[in-house]
Amino acid sequence: MGKWTREELQQAHDHYAAVAAEAARTGDWRAWADQFTEDAEYVEHHFGTFHGREAIYEWISKTMAEWPNSEMKSFPHAWCVCDEERGWWVCRIENRFEDPGDGEVYQEHNITVLHYAGDDQWSYEEDAYNPANFGDTVKRWIDARRAR
Repeated sequence: MGKWTREELQQAHDHYAAVAAEAARTGDWRAWADQFTEDAEYVEHHFGTFHGREAIYEWISKTMAEWPNSEMKSFPHAWCVCDEERGWWVCRIENRFEDPGDGEVYQEHNITVLHYAGDDQWSYEEDAYNPANFGDTVKRWIDARRAR
């Protein structure tokens, strides 16, 4: 038996996803960053490693306010695996752009690894993805937007 129940792990994950959805909708990333412990580590393969809740908040707020990142308005989880014994989640998260008007879905995924710290807090996140794939998707999305 792990340190946390499956129910607590699931509730924390569901809350994480819901808070991310609200942050993407509003552009206010404070509540999302507050889900991390004060000493959390966030490894983002393109932007670097961030230490602590405030560093995570500063980075995510700035990054998601910049275009075209600001046009990613939803982050659905395609699938997740939970290691109940150790409190780890591994998820495929889609980074979905707003519909440019053609009805197509423009998204690229990343693999996110999360470590639960208890009390609805996360102590670690790592996002891995292929920047070239993101670049191609952004180009197609921009072209579709221009065509409208």
